[in-house]
Amino acid sequence: MLVGGIGSLFLQMLHPYAMAGVAQHSRYQHDPLGRLLQTANFIGATTFGSKEAAYASIERVRAVHVSVRGVADDGVAYDANDPHLLAWVHAAETSMFLRGYQRFGKHRVGVDDANAYVAEMALLAHDLGAEAPPSDGAELEATLLRFRPELRLSQDGVEARDFLRDGFVQGVLTRGAYHLLVLSALDLLDPWARELLGVKKSSTMKRLVVRGATHVLCRLVRLFVPPPER
Repeated sequence: MLVGGIGSLFLQMLHPYAMAGVAQHSRYQHDPLGRLLQTANFIGATTFGSKEAAYASIERVRAVHVSVRGVADDGVAYDANDPHLLAWVHAAETSMFLRGYQRFGKHRVGVDDANAYVAEMALLAHDLGAEAPPSDGAELEATLLRFRPELRLSQDGVEARDFLRDGFVQGVLTRGAYHLLVLSALDLLDPWARELLGVKKSSTMKRLVVRGATHVLCRLVRLFVPPPER
């Protein structure tokens, strides 16, 4: 979830209107850990919480989105509750969480499990107001490709990319672990997404080293912060 979460942020910032909403209405540069904690709490409540907790979290997000509107750098108005924009955020998030678990998770995720996950996440997207969320893995990949003509790295995106990539944590060990997560997150992205981000592809040897080190880090996280029982 850590790797996939960071990957989803990199992917989401490629939509200029989603990025404009974050840049103009979010405090991510002043309180990045608080912002990440809010997102983590939302994911936790809608994934593992009761129906009451899940719907309460969804309503809070939709209420916050009411005031997240404005004009992007190209003069086009955006609205955070726009079903089309919500569809992009959902697809980016779902794809990166899925890829992150497929690469670094404890259990193997086959095609059926992946399709089931995408279908279950579609319920959340419907409740948030997203248009036509994908119901299986093939539809998820098709959704990402369908958005490609709309994607570009705006100036706000450049600032967010550099802020997220360079890190905001303190301490040698913590920064080292964070840098490892960032490299692994970028490695989850398709080549076209990395190209739009302006991030060069690492060498094969470096990618193998990073993946191996990230597997070790994920095992340590699972050891000290065990996942909930199935």
